[in-house]
Amino acid sequence: MEDITAEYAVSDLLTPIELRIIPQVSIGCKTDLGRVRENNEDKFEYYIASDERTQATRGDIFLVCDGMGGHAAGQIASELSAKTFIDTYLNHTSEDPKAAAMAAVHVAHRFVLNVGQAIPARRGMGTTMDVLMLIQDRALVAHIGDSRIYRLRHGVLTQITTDHSWVEQVVSMGIMSREDAENHQNRNILSRCIGYDEDFNPEVFFTDVEVGDTFLLCSDGVTKHVPDSDIEAIMNDATGPSDIAWKLVNAALVGGGSDNATALVVRVDGYQVNS
Repeated sequence: MEDITAEYAVSDLLTPIELRIIPQVSIGCKTDLGRVRENNEDKFEYYIASDERTQATRGDIFLVCDGMGGHAAGQIASELSAKTFIDTYLNHTSEDPKAAAMAAVHVAHRFVLNVGQAIPARRGMGTTMDVLMLIQDRALVAHIGDSRIYRLRHGVLTQITTDHSWVEQVVSMGIMSREDAENHQNRNILSRCIGYDEDFNPEVFFTDVEVGDTFLLCSDGVTKHVPDSDIEAIMNDATGPSDIAWKLVNAALVGGGSDNATALVVRVDGYQVNS
């Protein structure tokens, strides 16, 4: 595989980043086949940083992928992408986490493409990817596809990623209402994903974090059947991250369960000052 990580390196590779504070988090997660599928093409992973360099420059990593492709290819795509992203991100030479995250998405994409080209039965496989990295007092997001990251702050739910989908494009252009888009026959068509080479353009960006924020990473098996208003209500009423994850996936099953459903919930409980 070609080495593309250097393209995203920065000039201050040796500039140390001071570890000031360490986020304290609670985590809950749940995934389910749904009521129709025979295998689970969703994948979630998380990695909690333990050494000071990783805490300062990489933080804690939370990831959800939703694979696609016949003959279990989607499951393979999501598995390969999740492992490749985390390994590349953690071991990238740059101290800049944004550069490391961008390189990691590209390496995962190239790996999935290469496997698809080498094995005929895997050709055309792909996956969405959403990654939340809590680095000291900031959050870094890597996003491609139509899985989503939400943030609940002071009881108000905000979607902090934008779907890379055909319907989102036509809604943003004012051609179709969001209500019509949610029921459109092409609502599952992606405009960008890992493994699709024509318009590979992931988003990597920082967003702010406050103590008490609760983040939700979920596949579209949840959002197909659970509207944002219900997600907000469940997140506000649940007793904690695990309760949120289980209730959201159960709501998706009750709502139809037409796809694999995955929810990974992360609550920022506070910060530890590094002494």
